[in-house]
Amino acid sequence: MLILLPGLICDASLYAAQTAAFPQAKAIDGYGTADSLQEMARIALSQCPERFDLFGHSMGGRVALEVFRLAPERVRRLALVSTGMHPVQPGEREKREALIAIGREKGAEALVDTWLPPMVAPARHGEEELMAPMRDMCIRAGTQVFEAQIAALLGRPEVESLLPTITCPTLVMTGAEDSWSGPAQHEKIAAAIPNSELVIVPGAGHMIMAEAPEAVNAAIADWLARPADD
Repeated sequence: MLILLPGLICDASLYAAQTAAFPQAKAIDGYGTADSLQEMARIALSQCPERFDLFGHSMGGRVALEVFRLAPERVRRLALVSTGMHPVQPGEREKREALIAIGREKGAEALVDTWLPPMVAPARHGEEELMAPMRDMCIRAGTQVFEAQIAALLGRPEVESLLPTITCPTLVMTGAEDSWSGPAQHEKIAAAIPNSELVIVPGAGHMIMAEAPEAVNAAIADWLARPADD
């Protein structure tokens, strides 16, 4: 089975193109109000079969690493997409807390309207068919989930020492226009994982599964075709 982990204030709907293309795929529909990556990993693991292929996007990539840390023998293949391995950076807490303040003062719509556009390639901002479903998805998650997930991200564990221990076939992928988790960051991730393949998708931003579904699905198909220990 292919397990798909969503990122910050995202749910299974962001994976619509992937679940349509891969009948064996199951998208985890969020993590409730869990406020640690470790708890999110336990929630995801409780919905997984004994052995599975694991695809994590953005915050979901960090959740995927915690799943691997908890149960490496269960992960057959791993995909880390539009994500990061760095600890909390200078100024990061302040930027994230500013978004929380917008949500508290003005509500979920104002929060999402501030947060979401930079997550998409600039040329796509005016595409209502692309943007509207993602906006609705994020507003649906609400400010309470946003705050819990920000707490999880700010309390994230160290992962740099974990990456070299990953030996299963690993896909590392991001969009060429991802201003949040760009190509240089993913080059470092791929360099740290022995059995990894790096894919950079032209024209795509952070919300890569919705922005470039055909390219993402092609990369997934290639990744799933790589031999793995069973």
